[in-house]
Amino acid sequence: MASHEISKAIQDYENYITKHGIDKSVMEAYFQIPFWAKEKDNDIETALKIAPRAKEIMNQYVLNGAGGDIWQLEKFCFENKTGHEVVDKYYQILKLESPYIFESSIQYMEKNRSPSKRFYEPRKKALNVVVQDLQNLEDRKNGNKFYGLSMPSRVGKSTICIFFLSWIALKRPNSHSAMGGHSGILAKGFYKELLNLMTTPEYTFKELFDYVHPEYADKSFPTDKSADEFTITLGDPDRFATITCRGIDGTWTGAIDVSSDGYLYVDDLVRDREHSLSPRRMEGTFQEYLNKMVDRKNDGARELMVGTLWNVLDPLERIRKKYGENKEYHLRKISALNEKDESNFAYEINGFSTEYYHEMRDRLDNAEWMAKFMQQPYVREGILFGVDELRYFNGILPETDHRIVAVTDVALGGGDSLSMPIGAEYENGDVYIFDWVFNKGVKEVTLPIVVGKIIGNEIRETRFEANQGGDLYCGLVDNMLQKEGYKCSCSHRKAPNRMEKTSKIIAYSGDVKRKFLFLQPGIPTKEQKEEDAKNGIKRYYRTKEYQNAMEEFTTFVTIGDNDHDDAVDGITQLEMFIENPGGVRKAVIMPSPI
Repeated sequence: MASHEISKAIQDYENYITKHGIDKSVMEAYFQIPFWAKEKDNDIETALKIAPRAKEIMNQYVLNGAGGDIWQLEKFCFENKTGHEVVDKYYQILKLESPYIFESSIQYMEKNRSPSKRFYEPRKKALNVVVQDLQNLEDRKNGNKFYGLSMPSRVGKSTICIFFLSWIALKRPNSHSAMGGHSGILAKGFYKELLNLMTTPEYTFKELFDYVHPEYADKSFPTDKSADEFTITLGDPDRFATITCRGIDGTWTGAIDVSSDGYLYVDDLVRDREHSLSPRRMEGTFQEYLNKMVDRKNDGARELMVGTLWNVLDPLERIRKKYGENKEYHLRKISALNEKDESNFAYEINGFSTEYYHEMRDRLDNAEWMAKFMQQPYVREGILFGVDELRYFNGILPETDHRIVAVTDVALGGGDSLSMPIGAEYENGDVYIFDWVFNKGVKEVTLPIVVGKIIGNEIRETRFEANQGGDLYCGLVDNMLQKEGYKCSCSHRKAPNRMEKTSKIIAYSGDVKRKFLFLQPGIPTKEQKEEDAKNGIKRYYRTKEYQNAMEEFTTFVTIGDNDHDDAVDGITQLEMFIENPGGVRKAVIMPSPI
């Protein structure tokens, strides 16, 4: 607990800031408080509570004076081969935090590197959530036993986890941890990267190690290492190393120990696409993981598993399905594109732009794209509406007679999406799906959208699924239309149970493939839009909601489970509505048996 003197000083400084703002005197005074708490009162808890505020004040001081933050000031200093006292003070705070705060340790470790070569700071916006997850894992919060992370390839997931394991070794050099992957070659790469972080002057690991463990300062560093066994020992040597790197195809039993305060870090157990497509090999890999790797954990040891999801047999996906509801397990997926269809990894340095991912989406098979980039694996067998089986159009509706049709599969929360495909039905039976409301919002969000689509597209007859409040939703839409003075016949119909629903989806799938045309994939360029406008062409393009609907629609399987069926259910309901708007079976006169 902070002493009375520290508490009073903080209050005085905050009062000063309220009256006079942040100047050099208060910045320097606040800088001293965390060290005061640590050195005078031996109160590291208070020091760590105050340090973030001290850094915040330093950053604001730089912003006020230079118009840029600490990161920008440091880049300027590097470019001009000069220093700055505020930058130096900032790093002293980071050093104080490093044994306790993972992010601070990374930033301090990279302080000698040129900003153009740094790993974390240019990627901080995207990777900060991973850093916080790992901090929580170490602090035994929010998943205190297992952390699973799936991300696209080459975005830094392995490197951030190698930094993490080096931080654990820094904190507890006499604990035992292990890193494993699909092969010895991969394990060799882990070993070399760890050794590089720990021993090259480009990083400050040795400086931090001596700061945290002065008792080892005069001893050899590392205490021991083996390029043959891929082992690194930092503290007092015993039978097992501080960190051992080993492929799943190597020897684990008797050679590796994961202590109760250590970590098992498993990265990329699936070697390649060919490996992922073999159920036999995938099952063998999972069993080896359990019997070789997990078997080396002592009670209390934590686990970190990282990879790019290939399919539903991927070890990470199997663990998610088994332990996804267990609070001791925290599993995070970060996809290539966010909900706005923009890149999550547009880093300052060596990033991946939105355009890059859009091009990959257009070029790749949908299964590859969804699994490797969007982290949504599924079984290829049993796909009902394969991408190559569907019909597409270029966004321009034929200029012949047609009517606009739409139905709504209502969702009122719980992770499901309201699905409202909107199509133009022509006399030859073709249905062009030119728009699609596919929204997870609450009814206050979706109601005005649905009403707007009905009026904007001049829909005169539509139907809603009646289950789970859908009948009430239909009534709300009807009332809103009446207030707008728009005439549309709104009806609702109770949906079948799950098994019957799946049967209907399969039964109508042939008609959907034969009659329905979907907007072709791809994002239009600015030039294409300008050219259409110039020529007076009305062309429809896939919105983000339309794209999300298509991704769900083309990954629906008849073998195994589907997380959601809103998209395919909406399209099936639309075909049923077109075929039988009244929702009543036609009466058939049967001859009397007598």
